[in-house]
Amino acid sequence: MKKLIAIVLLCCASTVTFAQAAPQGGNPQRMERMAQQLQSRFANANTTHDGKLTKDQAAAGMPMVAKHFDEIDTQKAGYITLPQIEAFMQERGAAH
Repeated sequence: MKKLIAIVLLCCASTVTFAQAAPQGGNPQRMERMAQQLQSRFANANTTHDGKLTKDQAAAGMPMVAKHFDEIDTQKAGYITLPQIEAFMQERGAAH
């Protein structure tokens, strides 16, 4: 159940790219709001405003992303970007 909640929360924070991939009959306005929420939460968590979210920044501002940080940071760079979060969410959505 916790895993499902984590996935749902991550999906709720998706971007326009995710909205475009939404199944027909989905609510495009809702998907757009969720995309904006993800972008806003990322921007607020990214206190250095460099487009890179460290694990500490994620823990402070996006705890569900922080929980999956190592999975998202596939390049093991020590930071993640918004497109990486989006890709992770799309991958997880397709797998479930």
